Amino acid sequence: MNLHFQNTQFIWLLAAIPFFILLFAFLLQWKRKVTKRMGDKRLVKELTGNFSSTLFNFKFALLLLAITAGIMALMNLRKAGATDGVNRKGIDVVIALDVSNSMLAADLQPNRLERAKQFISKLMSTMPNDRIGLVLFAGKAYLQMPLTTDHAAAQLFVSSARPDVIPQQGTVINEALKMSANAFNTAERRFKSVVLISDGEDHDAEAIKTAKDLSEQGMMINTVGVGSPGGANIIDPSTGENKKDASGNPVVTKLNEEELRSIAESTNGVYIRLEGSDEAVDAMKKQLSQIESKAFGDISLMNFKTYYWWFAGAMLILLVAEFFIPERKKLSIA
Repeated sequence: MNLHFQNTQFIWLLAAIPFFILLFAFLLQWKRKVTKRMGDKRLVKELTGNFSSTLFNFKFALLLLAITAGIMALMNLRKAGATDGVNRKGIDVVIALDVSNSMLAADLQPNRLERAKQFISKLMSTMPNDRIGLVLFAGKAYLQMPLTTDHAAAQLFVSSARPDVIPQQGTVINEALKMSANAFNTAERRFKSVVLISDGEDHDAEAIKTAKDLSEQGMMINTVGVGSPGGANIIDPSTGENKKDASGNPVVTKLNEEELRSIAESTNGVYIRLEGSDEAVDAMKKQLSQIESKAFGDISLMNFKTYYWWFAGAMLILLVAEFFIPERKKLSIA
């Protein structure tokens, strides 16, 4: 990566430079008009004889340069060095698990949710050096367990996950991704990934946009689709029978692979359809092992050499020089 400015949002401040030049031009024009109105030219010349228009213009030029240098310092010119990835051990993984009622569909035996739990348990057993966090979501998203290396506790939280722990039903993938992102400590220089497990039943228009935003922060989102595209009936946990809509027809829930795949692809992640748990775990573990090379946007893992202090120093020198340079020229003593 070559030299670049970190805070490019401040570039609009440079528009003040031509504005100041225009004001200065109006000032000079006003001074000329006032001089003419004062009357006798010889008298005016004697009264302003020690005033130097050259020094006055030079002081203004120094002030403009100081303002420009200050804006450049604010934008922070920097150059990226190497990452420090070789010094890190383990990654942070937040698992976002869909516990909506549609996850009780039995197109995977015994049902989608239990198969997802099996997958999570097997995945965690292959990640002894990694920290695991757990987010549960349906119509709302909740951080069930912060990042921890206590995988035994994590297993307990996963095994107890069920639809009734979330009072509001639905599938808000957007909220699940945001909650997962909040679980990470941005001050820690570790590779980060989210493993989103869902049937993607409800289309969430904001989910892909959120995923792209998180990708720019260096986060990889891998998605696991649970269920079948053909769909299955939802079992009502209170009655044990098929759930029906307002018209009395059985509710069918289908795996939304398109959305889950789009979320993964937009963050350099991978989409895996959960069929055999062992195969899915192997595929996910292989993907997570590549996170260092896949997290292209994670500039927080780079060491930067900054040059803002060059501009800040130049601004200070220019302001001091402008302050001490007089507007009046020295008069020779006859």
